Amino acid sequence: MQNGHEGQQSRKRNSRETCLEPCAIERGMRVIGGKWTGSIIYHLKDEPVRFNDLVRMLGGASKKMIDQRLKELESRNMVVRKVLNDRPVAVSYELTDFGRSALKVLDAVRQWSEANDI
Repeated sequence: MQNGHEGQQSRKRNSRETCLEPCAIERGMRVIGGKWTGSIIYHLKDEPVRFNDLVRMLGGASKKMIDQRLKELESRNMVVRKVLNDRPVAVSYELTDFGRSALKVLDAVRQWSEANDI
């Protein structure tokens, strides 16, 4: 017969194992957890949005920051950039199916934040 401590010790030993590489949560947060990234994805949820409209929607983010985040999202195949006009230059951004897959996660974070007054 085992005493209650043996089971606890094995759980503690497992919980103390060091991760040698980022876990799935950390990898996911690296993609959608950057400053303004979640907000950009959220604002693209319904339809393509022109760059200047996105700047207005985000308020406190600089154009440089938004451009940087959009390039990161584009490089990860989460958004598609479409050139609308050459002169004056006008572009819009739209979520890919992969980008849309992040919306469920972001909505869960939003609900958790609102429920806990964060």
